[in-house]
Amino acid sequence: MSDGTYTPPKVWKWDAASGGAFANINRPIAGPTHDKELPVGKHPLQLYSLATPNGVKVTVMLEELLEKGHKGAEYDAWLIRIHEGEQFSSGFVRLNPNSKIPALLDRSEDPAVRVFESGSILLYLAEKFGDFLPQDLRKRTETFNWLFWQMGSAPFLGGGFGHFYAYAPEKYEYPINRFTMEVKRQLDVLDRQLADNEYVAGDEYTIADMAIWPWYGGVVTNTVYEAAEFLEAHSYKNVLRWASQLARRPAVQRGRMVNRTWGELARQLHERHDASDFELRTEDKLHPEQGD
Repeated sequence: MSDGTYTPPKVWKWDAASGGAFANINRPIAGPTHDKELPVGKHPLQLYSLATPNGVKVTVMLEELLEKGHKGAEYDAWLIRIHEGEQFSSGFVRLNPNSKIPALLDRSEDPAVRVFESGSILLYLAEKFGDFLPQDLRKRTETFNWLFWQMGSAPFLGGGFGHFYAYAPEKYEYPINRFTMEVKRQLDVLDRQLADNEYVAGDEYTIADMAIWPWYGGVVTNTVYEAAEFLEAHSYKNVLRWASQLARRPAVQRGRMVNRTWGELARQLHERHDASDFELRTEDKLHPEQGD
């Protein structure tokens, strides 16, 4: 147990035994740890991901595009088990040298285009298909404002609050207090914005909503970190209204199932290769004995 008297050394040395829940995969260097090629399916878009908030952003976007009739948005979604270090394979590192999910390969272009970082993937798909990103300069800029707000703010929520509240090997009062204060400030920013707007960037549903909902919508509905009571999520009434509204969208419901490996078996679709998979290949259908 820490007694609060830690003094940093002059030169930091990596201790592989430290780091909490992710200690077995965290390391201070980049690059692959093993040789393994990524699988490739039949569709133009190949997604390699896991249904974390960052992964859900992209599967929701792809399902929304398909819902609106963009047939070119058909995709294969391959599961990357980050707890097992699959993001450090040679094939994945070639696709994303930062070894983080999600990562996308667009084979409809020649040569194929790699896209990594969830915000970049949302922008790429919005521009490629001409949807969920307003063309009006003011509305487009407002969408960018909130998309990049999420990209800049979520590390405080995930790597800061989430790590120390849910994953750290010990509960430390100072970092939990520090990051809780910042997360509540961010929720208040979002709540005030949604007081006068149906969606985050105004009156249109955009990639900004898709980026923010899996994180902040998940926090207030207790599906991320199970911290809703701790954060007094009930007080952010506009965020709750918006989060519930998006959760009712069929494409959002499908998107959050893709590459999911936890929770209700009927809501887990480990891989997605066809629209029929949502009916035929969820874990309760593939492994009915697990539900006994």
